[in-house]
Amino acid sequence: MRVALFLTCVNDTLYPDTGRAVVRLLTRLGVEVDFPMAQTCCGQAHYNTGYRHGAEPLARHFSEVFGGYEAIVTPSGSCGAMVRELYPRMGERARAEGRGESLAATLAPVVPKTYELTEFLVDVLGVTDVGAYYPHRVTYHPTCHGLRGLGLGDRPLQLLRAVKGLELVELPGAEECCGFGGTFAVKNAEVSAAMGADKVRNAESTGAEVLCAADNSCLTHIGGTITRLRTGVRPVHIAEILASTEEEPAL
Repeated sequence: MRVALFLTCVNDTLYPDTGRAVVRLLTRLGVEVDFPMAQTCCGQAHYNTGYRHGAEPLARHFSEVFGGYEAIVTPSGSCGAMVRELYPRMGERARAEGRGESLAATLAPVVPKTYELTEFLVDVLGVTDVGAYYPHRVTYHPTCHGLRGLGLGDRPLQLLRAVKGLELVELPGAEECCGFGGTFAVKNAEVSAAMGADKVRNAESTGAEVLCAADNSCLTHIGGTITRLRTGVRPVHIAEILASTEEEPAL
């Protein structure tokens, strides 16, 4: 199977190791991975900040770049939810505004082919044991877009439970938002910081060495809070855990 990796802006700029981990993992599972060099932002930041018409050229470009692939895989629940949930809304809005069917027709092909990494592994490849090895005590934070937008459910947990050496511990208040929410963290800084502190304290209470999630945006917020509170927990993207093996262990 040949798929395209949609890395996302945050990962491309700040967390390239997550992208490398996705490639290692999928290649190990027999998947051919392409990285379309023309990829840019999916438009989520613009759309969520209220610049919805400004997001449309980015969405059209996304469809042009990725439309020819069997599947589009992203290590980001929020960007995956942008394509799956909000691209159809953008098309509907253009239609309602009397701008015709062009946008909806352009975006429609990529919507059903876009998968967050863990749902691609479980639903498309049909695997939960990916041959990973990660000898650490880990707790999992289900990010809002993955939990509520994409409905990832226990797919990430199925994958983590199958990792050799990994001790998975339940995170108290797991379904509560970490407080990031993109510009929410800027516009409501004090509330955001308090929510982040609650999340980190809950993680610390588990005795876990690692707090993992499927979205580095949330892990950035959580990681900043961890630094300020000086706890011993480390934020790690789930792709880096699943890519780790006994021969090539992650930290």
